[in-house]
Amino acid sequence: MSLDSDVIVDRRRLRRKLTFWRVVAVVIAIAALSAIGLAMSPRGRTALSTSGSIARVNIEGLIRSDQERVEALERLENSSAEAVIVHINSPGGTTAGSEQLYDSLVRLKAKKPLVVVVEGLAASGGYIGAIASDHIVAQQSSLVGSIGVLFQYPNVSELLKTVGVKIEEVKSSPLKAAPNGYEPTSPEARAALDDLVKDSYAWFRGLVKSRRNMDDTQLEKVADGRVFTGRQAVELKLIDELGDEKTAVAWLVANKNVKKDLPVRDYKLVPRFGDLTFLRTATSIALDAVGLSGIARQIERTGVVQAVDRVGLDGMLALWTPATGN
Repeated sequence: MSLDSDVIVDRRRLRRKLTFWRVVAVVIAIAALSAIGLAMSPRGRTALSTSGSIARVNIEGLIRSDQERVEALERLENSSAEAVIVHINSPGGTTAGSEQLYDSLVRLKAKKPLVVVVEGLAASGGYIGAIASDHIVAQQSSLVGSIGVLFQYPNVSELLKTVGVKIEEVKSSPLKAAPNGYEPTSPEARAALDDLVKDSYAWFRGLVKSRRNMDDTQLEKVADGRVFTGRQAVELKLIDELGDEKTAVAWLVANKNVKKDLPVRDYKLVPRFGDLTFLRTATSIALDAVGLSGIARQIERTGVVQAVDRVGLDGMLALWTPATGN
């Protein structure tokens, strides 16, 4: 019996050591793959040669304020690219980040012919970016719109009561740091937030009305927060044409005197670490390599990187967040 116990103990020790080194291997692999990805898109290198070509810019995922993106688009303004096609696939993000992207694209459009192609989704802040262009192309099944603003915050006051925790505070005025999530939201704080949301919503509506040449009746049909398919969006004047990148190139040739048969070349914006599309793939590959396939599949299903990125959004949001089932 003693010998059997020793064997069991040794096996447990060996298993713990093996698990430890597997975790270490995963961390090293993720770090190495991330470093390779960053090396492929180093700071300051934002494009392949765009001379004598149409630059392709990709705006994907959550949109937030990003000075590096602003600077990259400014460099594109002064490049030798003949025109720009902006591919957008985004549910939106912060209102401030979306406005920043819109302003950057408007400045770029003043220097280069520019057209937007909706790749699957241009909702809320993603649509704010899209309407910077004078021409928007989307596929029939793309989703467009979600014209609206929201302000979300967790309220854990009931939980604190359950666990017997009370947050004490001293503040200069009743609305300072309100809402704080530690106590029920007062009517005054809710009214102040409502004013913020309404003001941002009015700005968003005004932008759509102006950029898409809508009257009040047309605007009311599209500004209730819904998303629309590309087919619906054409009829509602949210976009201009159904199609893809080839359609966008044809529009540039026909309307902006862009030379026919110019190549379309990627113009790489410097990625934020949390937005790197290879990160989740790298994690899954590393986990598979050390025998932790179950965890890898869970990451693929739940999108941990995207979930963490969503938590990092602060302030007023122009974001489309449909509920997901299990």
